[in-house]
Amino acid sequence: MTAGVDTRIKNEIESNDVLLFMKGTPEAPQCGFSLQVAQILNCLGVRYKSVNVLADPEIREGIKHYSNWPTIPQLYVKNEFIGGCDIVREMFQSGELTALFDKQGIAYGQPA
Repeated sequence: MTAGVDTRIKNEIESNDVLLFMKGTPEAPQCGFSLQVAQILNCLGVRYKSVNVLADPEIREGIKHYSNWPTIPQLYVKNEFIGGCDIVREMFQSGELTALFDKQGIAYGQPA
């Protein structure tokens, strides 16, 4: 992995309040876990950017090293790594995800 990939990942994370690294796109997820996280964000009406790791092998491997997290999807909120599918799903079900959005000043509840 090159320093350039780290810089690209860091720039994406820093320039998007809510960022989802996923397999595929929100409109056409390429794995069930990515689908679940996209559905949760869409259900909440959160504006987010997604990065299709399948379109860029450097990003696909680089994000795992960047976050020290072995799986994709990966959700970032205001530069903070939140977690993968299981963590996001548990936070959604418990209300912690909306509490995090409230704390971070992230608007939600609008149609995505």
